[in-house]
Amino acid sequence: MVCGRIPAAAWGRLAPRSRPLGPALAISISSPSPIFPSSRPRPARHYGTDRSSSSNAGADEKEARESAQHDAIAESAADASREDVTSAKALAIEASSSPTAGSSVVSDAQDWEDNPNLKIESFKDLPHANFGVNQHIPFDQEFKEVLKAIPWQFRAPIRYAFAYGSGVFPQSKSSGRVPTADEIRAVHPKAPPAVQRAQDGTPKMIDFIFGVSHTQHWHSLNMKQHRGHYSSLASLGSGAVSYVQDKMGAGVYFNPYVVVNGILIKYGVVQLGTLEKDLTQWDTLYLAGRLHKPVKILRDDPKIRLANQMNLLSALRTALLLLPPKFTEEELYATIAGISYLGDPRMALPTENPRKVKNIVGHNMANFRRLYLPLIDTLPNVAFADASPGAKDWIWDESKNLRLAQDMDPVKRGNMVRRLPKAFRSRLYFQYQKKLAMPAEQFDRMMEESDKEDAVAFKRREGGGFERRIAQDDPAELRAYIRTVIKQTIGWPATTQSLKGPLTSGFRRTWRYLREKMGKYRQGRDAERAKAAEDGTRSE
Repeated sequence: MVCGRIPAAAWGRLAPRSRPLGPALAISISSPSPIFPSSRPRPARHYGTDRSSSSNAGADEKEARESAQHDAIAESAADASREDVTSAKALAIEASSSPTAGSSVVSDAQDWEDNPNLKIESFKDLPHANFGVNQHIPFDQEFKEVLKAIPWQFRAPIRYAFAYGSGVFPQSKSSGRVPTADEIRAVHPKAPPAVQRAQDGTPKMIDFIFGVSHTQHWHSLNMKQHRGHYSSLASLGSGAVSYVQDKMGAGVYFNPYVVVNGILIKYGVVQLGTLEKDLTQWDTLYLAGRLHKPVKILRDDPKIRLANQMNLLSALRTALLLLPPKFTEEELYATIAGISYLGDPRMALPTENPRKVKNIVGHNMANFRRLYLPLIDTLPNVAFADASPGAKDWIWDESKNLRLAQDMDPVKRGNMVRRLPKAFRSRLYFQYQKKLAMPAEQFDRMMEESDKEDAVAFKRREGGGFERRIAQDDPAELRAYIRTVIKQTIGWPATTQSLKGPLTSGFRRTWRYLREKMGKYRQGRDAERAKAAEDGTRSE
């Protein structure tokens, strides 16, 4: 078996070479100087003046602007090619991806997961200057600016924001068809040209998630500015809205089918603590699962960047436990993308395209590589089995589907089990307690010791005898147990999140959403039947 790491020279090609060196790159990546692209004007912000909210507004505004500065730094690194950056910047980019380059920065990178500082307050507290740069997907500049302008239309402070879904990352090949003006206006009343080009002839609603500091405070301000975004639930006040958000489902409140800057959008609001917990512990996998796939981060937050890097590593480890010794890139990314759909009730009903996971991965291979190649290179038990990683520009070749191999050594796989997210790992342990008939007293003692180990940040989390027994289980049974735990994790939160849709969105908008989802299901079903018929004809 020929296995290999990604050559250091390849990391510089994680962004398109055609992108010119922007003005922001004239400033060192580690520079504390503010970086605001001159093409993006900042509208004046007017926060509510009620006593309950005004004390928080200034701090949140300051944090939002600090976030925007660091967004520009991260995106400058993401958009820079090897030919465009200085050797110092190239080293910083490589250090964030590979812990083998040999520098003081890299030593921090090696132990950040063993010593995660979850109480960080600013981007300066991250392990190094370019930590998590893989999360920032290179993007069409004009479309990116259009998306970034959306959060600035909300007076309520948004700390973290990303756009996601098929309206941002197309899940099918270009049809070449140009929609009529009426077809575009039926979705986006005044769609900017960048949106029309990016959506490639099929206008779609664009999905956003907004991370906020104080749920009730945020809705109070937003309801004053955008009362039309809400259902009749808002007539009961921001307390009722925040209660439904935080106490029902996965802690997200969606307002769909609203128009901002002439674009039809859906935005979900989540409290930052809820998002951070899901990313690090997988207690619902509702938002953590969305971030397993490529998204466009529009406003960053240091705690969430750290938590999401942990989330991406957890997704990679879970996928490896589900996969055989040898597999392909497409199989790896499809396994990762499919984690959050395993327990989603929409996948069992005629309300979702059955080819969704295949479409997501098949048309976004380069973006999945951007997310996961740096993380694959840090794990000691998986490597590429092809020579292609050394080939020039292979990273952006969507036609390539490289082979990988993983070490099935029970010690290494036991370590992977031990490093799964806490809530998820506890559910998996419980499944194996039942299978192995472990006495409750012994199991409780083991869980207590595990919790103490998690609380001591400096102690490296190594798998013990119990984790190795899990790792040595029959692969088919291990996969079945992991899938069961995934379904247990996501099933109820996703179901209740869907059930509260009529309450938060109103019946008319909910019915419109269901109709569109059922339409996607029929399209996917017809595509599957056509492919099956084509395969049958070929076999004859």
